[in-house]
Amino acid sequence: MERSSSPPPPRLVSRLGLFDATMIVMGGIIGSGIFINPYVVARQLNTTFLILGVWVLGGLIALAAAFIWAELAALRPEVGGQYAYLREAFHPSVAFLYGWALMLVIQTGGMAAVAVTFARYFVELTSLPVADWVVAVLALASLTVVNCLGVRSGSTVQSVLMVLKIIAIIALIVCGLLLAGPSRAPVTQTSGLLGQPTSFDLLTAVGAAMVPVLFAYGGWQTASFVASEIREPKKNLPRGLIIGVTGVVVLYLAVNFVCLQVLGTSGLAATTTPASDIMRLALGEAGARAIAAGIAISTLGFLSQGMLTAPRVYFAMAQDGLFFKALGRLHPRTRVPIVAIALQGLLAIVIALSGRYEQILNYVVSVDFIFFGLTAACIFVFRKRKENRADANAITRVPGHPVSTALFVVICWLVVINTVYKYPENTLIGLAILFTGIPAYFFWRGRTMA
Repeated sequence: MERSSSPPPPRLVSRLGLFDATMIVMGGIIGSGIFINPYVVARQLNTTFLILGVWVLGGLIALAAAFIWAELAALRPEVGGQYAYLREAFHPSVAFLYGWALMLVIQTGGMAAVAVTFARYFVELTSLPVADWVVAVLALASLTVVNCLGVRSGSTVQSVLMVLKIIAIIALIVCGLLLAGPSRAPVTQTSGLLGQPTSFDLLTAVGAAMVPVLFAYGGWQTASFVASEIREPKKNLPRGLIIGVTGVVVLYLAVNFVCLQVLGTSGLAATTTPASDIMRLALGEAGARAIAAGIAISTLGFLSQGMLTAPRVYFAMAQDGLFFKALGRLHPRTRVPIVAIALQGLLAIVIALSGRYEQILNYVVSVDFIFFGLTAACIFVFRKRKENRADANAITRVPGHPVSTALFVVICWLVVINTVYKYPENTLIGLAILFTGIPAYFFWRGRTMA
């Protein structure tokens, strides 16, 4: 009598193309930060050369990351992306800890904060007599439902919001250049391009300015989570990564150039709402309200991207037998992991209601960059195993490897060290949450082996 073979595991359906992949990459990077963060950088550095210089440097680091993740995507076009890279290069426990931190800290805490940011802008714009938390919960719940309807519907919403984000940024750039006029702020006398003699203080100021820059450029990795739902992922995901990150770098540099052109270095450092100030100079209060609407759309688009991508990691964990089985199930019609999507939405809502999301965001820094460094190091492991397959497109090869890859890893871990030094309490809490995943891993592994 023949033994019946077990049914094959459920498979996600490839319904996304190059445009979708590019929009997902850009949507994972562009949030509200680029409309606000330029003033944070200007408060650390006082010359146009240095301010634009750190944004250029941040862009180069982001492009290096794009090439690293592109090569990884060509080698491992699997569900879960970064989770799969860590699992195959190192050990399932390392991948599990990443997924654990993503679910409890990195993704849900970030989504809660973004939802509340959206809610604040929405209430201010509409003047509706409703609490911020109500709007935040409704936004999270609505996007959860949209993404449960299928990857095509979730991606369509994400792409539309991403196009609207780009329109808002281009409007800011054009209005700033053509209508706002050059800065009338008095020119401060500085010594040369650096504004001060080269010293350790200057180096630490550049380092401090790089923190908001690197965070503004972060998020490229989330596109890899939906690799198995992209058509021809070995070709389209790497291209989407590189095109998307390049597009973001161009937009970010243009926004900062306009901020400096219109407000000047001193004016930029003196405000906390540079985008609103520029649009107010260009179009009056109507312009300020228009850019506020653009920022609200941008935050909602960022939230939509996170809702679309991250549940695929929890799905992959369940498929590996390292999480609740229900998270590894696909809806028979929509072919998406609705339980994983719903769990993420529920956790984000709980954190938003708790009011602890801002504190949780402080934990994210060190944990996120630990895994950025580890993921980039996967390139060394795969190349040593000679897994750089001949059919991988040349665009997926990391230029300047091993130097460029090693430099990226060092930068990631320097960010971690700097965070530990500056915010030891928050960092230790974040690491404690991460390490609670160790007993959780052995629990799930034990259940799988039983």
